[in-house]
Amino acid sequence: MKFLVMIYSDDQLLGELPSGQFEHMMQGCFRHADELAAEGCLLGSQQLEHPVTARTVRVRDGKTAVFDGPFAETREYLAGFNLIEAADMDEAVRIAQSFPWSRTGAIEVRPIRDMDAVRQHVGA
Repeated sequence: MKFLVMIYSDDQLLGELPSGQFEHMMQGCFRHADELAAEGCLLGSQQLEHPVTARTVRVRDGKTAVFDGPFAETREYLAGFNLIEAADMDEAVRIAQSFPWSRTGAIEVRPIRDMDAVRQHVGA
């Protein structure tokens, strides 16, 4: 099964890290990501730019509106993601727990829908 592991960050908590701690955490993440990739668990990962660079698009009643910033109003924002392969949700959560970012935000683990199955179901 594939899972999307979404990393949420809180700027206040990141700012409270001791000097050099962020860099240390990132170095560890890169090492860990390399290990997970070698095991075939990590299929891809990316960091996202800060939410102030985002735009949210909504279409309602045929009218398009574009807003600055992310969709949700929250201190925690989506900072990056990892696409992983795991046997089940329990294993995916164990992998997610190995990342340090739950201390400076949150980590959401969500199953990826099998788009081929959906395509077949809807006859597309």
